[in-house]
Amino acid sequence: MASRSMPEKKIKRAIISVHDKTGIVDFARALVDEFGIEIISTGGTAALLKEHDIPVTLVEEVTGFPEMMDGRVKTLHPKIHAAILADRDNPEHMRQLKEQGIKPIDMVVVSLYPFEKTVADPNCTFERAIEMIDIGGPCMLRAAAKNHKHVLVCSHSWEYGTVLEFLRNPSEADARRAGLLENATEAFRQTAFYDTRIHAWLTEQQTTTEAPNRVISLIHGRSLRYGENPHQTGFYYAVHSDPDFNRVAVQVGRSETEVSFNNYNDASAAFDLCRDVSQRLTGRAGDSNGTSVVTFIKHTNACGVAVDSDPVEAYRKAYLGDPNAAMGGILAVNFEV
Repeated sequence: MASRSMPEKKIKRAIISVHDKTGIVDFARALVDEFGIEIISTGGTAALLKEHDIPVTLVEEVTGFPEMMDGRVKTLHPKIHAAILADRDNPEHMRQLKEQGIKPIDMVVVSLYPFEKTVADPNCTFERAIEMIDIGGPCMLRAAAKNHKHVLVCSHSWEYGTVLEFLRNPSEADARRAGLLENATEAFRQTAFYDTRIHAWLTEQQTTTEAPNRVISLIHGRSLRYGENPHQTGFYYAVHSDPDFNRVAVQVGRSETEVSFNNYNDASAAFDLCRDVSQRLTGRAGDSNGTSVVTFIKHTNACGVAVDSDPVEAYRKAYLGDPNAAMGGILAVNFEV
């Protein structure tokens, strides 16, 4: 993981609002005990910190308004967002803060409601899913990321250790600026991915004959030796919602050569073709109904496809489709080898 770093000016106030409470108690305690940082917090996070004798200022004490609408409105207030967004190098911004009695917030620590995990539950209701769409969290992350020159944004629990490391051992100015930009980039990636998953789920709930626009988020899996050709760079990305190849493929053996872009591409094509033929024969995905299906793929082209009640005979027929192409190609079958 690349190093993260801190604003050049001292962090005095931090707002913490996390759904994932992993490590937050120790992190908050270090912020208070080692650096004297004032912590502003919300709801369950504040209750947890108080339970562990960590001093906390409730958001409603800052805004002058209680949490409303079952927690839908907590941090959506100028005394929070102006405190995050103020450009410390702009005298007019600072004058307006002072005029309104607003103290700057120098750090934003937020983890979002687990929308994707919630909707993955087959028993999740539409109403439950809607309530798990975070509003205040993404707003604070985006505000802090926009003003990253002055505000440190932390959007994952795994960043806590690195944040504390750099607070304890400040690095050079250039490294600090680079780290702040990296934090901001990660926060925007987080909110972009979050909104993409919400959009995908809401699209799935609609019944329409028209093909809707799609927004896709990809998760980096690994770097490959090269792309389709040796002079190209290749990476493996997984579509997080893919229920098939990207979720179930496991490499069980190792050769001297790493899996390549073409290997992945052909494996995906072989998998899809084998599945589709099986479904055509049986009408049910994943049920061979005693019919063995064998497919050979070379550079995404089918060079041999066969079906038979005997797996060995199905293999022999598919192989004879083009023995030269089958050599070095990808084999997919719908039965256990």
